[in-house]
Formats: sequence, C-alpha cells, structure tokens
Amino acid sequence: MPTIRRTALAAALTIVTAALSTAVALPAPVAAAPSTAAAAALPTAAVALGDSFISGEGAGAYAPVVDANGVAQGFPGWTAPNNNAYFCHRSANASLHKANLPGIQNRFNLACSGGQPHDIANASGARANGRTVAAQLDQLRAVAQTNDIDLVLIGLGSNNSSFTFGSVAEKCANRFIADAWTGWWEFWAYLGGPVEQKPCTDADLATAAQLSAATAETTAAVRQLLTTLDQVDADGQHRVVFQDYTNPLPLDLNATFHTEDGRDDTRDKFRDLGAERYAAGCPIHRASLAPGHRFSQGLGTIVKTTRDTLAAEFPADDLVYLNVQRAFDGARLCETTTSPTGALATPIRLQDSNPNGTFVTSLSGKDKIAIQRIANTCVSYFQTCQESWHPNATGHQVLGQCLAGAAATSARVVSCVRASSGAISVS
Repeated sequence: MPTIRRTALAAALTIVTAALSTAVALPAPVAAAPSTAAAAALPTAAVALGDSFISGEGAGAYAPVVDANGVAQGFPGWTAPNNNAYFCHRSANASLHKANLPGIQNRFNLACSGGQPHDIANASGARANGRTVAAQLDQLRAVAQTNDIDLVLIGLGSNNSSFTFGSVAEKCANRFIADAWTGWWEFWAYLGGPVEQKPCTDADLATAAQLSAATAETTAAVRQLLTTLDQVDADGQHRVVFQDYTNPLPLDLNATFHTEDGRDDTRDKFRDLGAERYAAGCPIHRASLAPGHRFSQGLGTIVKTTRDTLAAEFPADDLVYLNVQRAFDGARLCETTTSPTGALATPIRLQDSNPNGTFVTSLSGKDKIAIQRIANTCVSYFQTCQESWHPNATGHQVLGQCLAGAAATSARVVSCVRASSGAISVS
C-alpha cells in the first residue's frame, strides 16, 4: 500500500488522536533537509493548509492561533476586528484531526478560514480582509524543522482575488431574504446599499474569466508549496491531497420547503416561507440551487486542474485529487424535513445587533426593519455569521473518512461518496 511512508518507530505506533498544537512559531532561516538518519529520528506529521473547509470552520472547538507577531490569540470577543488570527477557526474537530492516518504521529492545522492563494507564500494580513497570521509556507517550514512531513492536505480555490465563498453565499442568501420581506417597489437597503431580489445566476457567482483567473492563481500558489515541500521535507517523501468542495445545499429543497401559506419564492413578499427556510438553514431561492451546484463543480475543476498541471511539472511528487462533491449526499441542508437536524453542514445563522454569541434561530414575526438590523450585524461583525454553510463537526468526521481513503489509495484521482445508508466510500 504505497501511502504514507512509515519509519520503523511509526509503524509500531497507534494513531495519535489528540489534536496537537496549532501554535507554530515563526521559523529560523531554512536549512538543508536532514540526512536520512536524522530524518528517521523525526516524528512523522500530517499538515493541513488552505481555507475554511480545511481549517474546520463550522466544526467548533476552535484552538488559539499564533498571530504574525508570535502571540497566541484566543477568542477575542464577538466585536473584535475580524482580522484577528483566532478567526482562522482552526478546529480540533477538523477533518485532519478526525482522519484515521496510520503511521502519522503529529498533526498540524495551518489552514485559515478565508484563506486565499495569496496567503500561501505571503502574510495574510498584507491583503484586504486578511487575518494577521504569517504566510502558511513560513508556518510549514517551522513544522518541518522538527517533523518529517508525510502527508499534506490542501484546500484552495473557493477564495481568491476574483471571488470568495463567503461573498457568494452572502449574495444569494441576502437576495432571498430581501425578496421574502420586501416588495419590489420598496427602497430597502443593507449597509452596502440596495440588495437585488432575483435568484442568483451562474454569472452572479463566478464568470468563466474569473474561474480561469482563480485557476491560475491557485496553481501558482500550490507550485510554491510543492517547491518548498521538496526543499524542507526531511526525507523527500510526502503525499499531497488536493481536496475540493462539497455544496451544503441539495439540488432541490425537500418539498416541505417549497411553499408556505400558499406562497412560493417566485413572487415577492413570502415572509412565512422565508422564516421557514431560515429556520431550516437554507434561506435561498430554489432557482439559485442549480447555479450554486455548477459553481461548486467549477471549484472542483479549479482544484483538479491545479493538481493535473502540477503533477506534470513535478512528476516525482505524490499528488492525489480528492473529489468530495458527493460526500454529503442525502444529508445536506433542507434535503430532509428535519433540517438542520441531521445535516452535515451548518445552517445560515445570524446574530442581532450588539452581538454576544446568541444566534437568531427564527425570523418568524419579524418585520423588515428587524431583518435589516440582523443582516447588517453580519456585515459589521462577519465573525458572527462566518460559520454559515460550512461542514459541521459531523461533516468534518465524514471529510476525515474521505481524507483517510485518499491517504491510503494507490489511485491519484478519487471520489468520496456518501451512500443512502450513510456509508462513505472512496474510490
């Protein structure tokens, strides 16, 4: 089984299930890789890099994160600036920590919610809306000084200089909420101005040109990652798993969520239906769902194209594409009548003004002024809503099974699929 290289020591060890420290100090200047004998003495490690679907956004149990100044940042409060390192939301429940990885002794989560290709080789705080953390490659180099890196999980593509997952989700959810609570003739604005009330189209999410630009950006960043890995990995043997994205919403909502009080979402002002879908976690037009899935597929194409391009450039490297687009089949938000209970993704959840951690779970009976105030809280304090539509703790357990399969396979392109029984297969 040509998976993770095992040292004589690691082969005799059981899996280390405790989430190891994500507080990685900034590195000293890069030294040459240790000799083979020295490498054999180092503990083996799995490392996660990338964005929110890797860091564990939505899974809770967030660890303190060392910022660019070397200070460990714990929870700073709901009204703290969103650039605080803590809001990278590195979770002890992230898939890296839940995967069965025989032979791996240490695990390091270096991913950051909102991470972009820029953040691989550069400090995230150097760009707009970035968090105050060091470049992920600098953090990786620090890990490599005391660990033999055998597995790298990377997730990039959903955020870039053209679009971000958060902005796409916000756009489509806001359009539905605005449509549900206001008439087309009413001039009603969020902080950012009037909100469109029509369902999202493909062009609203990402154009072909934007997807192409995102692919080039992602490929360039991962090229830097692979080059660095080849320089700093103790024995030069490591598998890199390129994970793509799974859509938190189904292809269509369960029929229970189609209409309410005789109104559907093809007309204006359907407040009861809007409240019902928000409570279930899916405030979205049905007509936005298909473009959303095509967007998810486009993200998958970015990831696979990046992997294929770099596999040709780095023929000696062990690069695996992990397709997780069907990993949540049958357990997406509003796919069953019990949603959000039983779903593998977090529902859309907002807080009211003066945020204090109490989420608004029902919009029933609220007027448009209250809706505007609640929605604006997400704009002013993005951390109050940034968990929305991400894998939850149970979802990350599933993604951990996907990662375990990708770490053990002899294939270089695999898909992780959830059966109707709930069983997860990787093939």
